[in-house]
Amino acid sequence: VQLQASGGGLVQAGGSLRLSCVVSGLPFSSYPMGWFRQAPGKERGFVAAISRSDGTTVYEDSVKGRFTISRDNAKSTLYLQMNSLQPEDTAIYYCVPTRGLGPIAYDYWGQGTLVTVSS
Repeated sequence: VQLQASGGGLVQAGGSLRLSCVVSGLPFSSYPMGWFRQAPGKERGFVAAISRSDGTTVYEDSVKGRFTISRDNAKSTLYLQMNSLQPEDTAIYYCVPTRGLGPIAYDYWGQGTLVTVSS
């Protein structure tokens, strides 16, 4: 299984980024998918998840109304649109298949993509 996340970078507070994750080696449309993040010195935590096909989503409270998760099953690609970014959003962001629509992930972790938000 390969999970190739991209789209991270350095952005000022209030700015936006769109992350992408191309998935190979598993039937993408058969799995709910999620984004997780790990900030410096902290444990990895749940950000958002999306169902297999009907577009149902869930979000961690601190990103509700700012982040939008989406997917394109034809392209085996997961997205995370991040708006109104804040310094506390600085982290490495990972995409991963999830066990149901929630914060429990299968143990497949790619290299992630680094998001740095300056104040």
